[in-house]
Amino acid sequence: MDSFSNDKIKKIQSDYYKIVEQREKLVLHRRRGLIRRLTAFGIIVGILSYIMISTFLSQIATYENKLEERDQLKAELQDMQDKQVKLEDEIVKLNDDEYIAKIARRDYFLSEDHEIIFSIPEEETSY
Repeated sequence: MDSFSNDKIKKIQSDYYKIVEQREKLVLHRRRGLIRRLTAFGIIVGILSYIMISTFLSQIATYENKLEERDQLKAELQDMQDKQVKLEDEIVKLNDDEYIAKIARRDYFLSEDHEIIFSIPEEETSY
């Protein structure tokens, strides 16, 4: 029906109508260009946002891994420092002749004059 009714309607061919029609085409063309530019800008912003967010999340994961590693290394450092203190105490004790004699009697069953050493086996506990 519309096509039939459009055939019966004649357009006015005047300079004003041509100017208005050109203006409408120009507005339509500008609107299409604006939509294209906004779409391209939106796609670029979306891609850049994705890249920035993924980089940020990977940096957070790396940072958390580094914090865990730091905590482990701090614990290891503390253990090493404790071990160093014990070894320094052992060095001081090893300079004492009485301590050396005590270790020799305990580990190697050496005895002083008129001393008898009894070796008692350790009891094994069964579960």
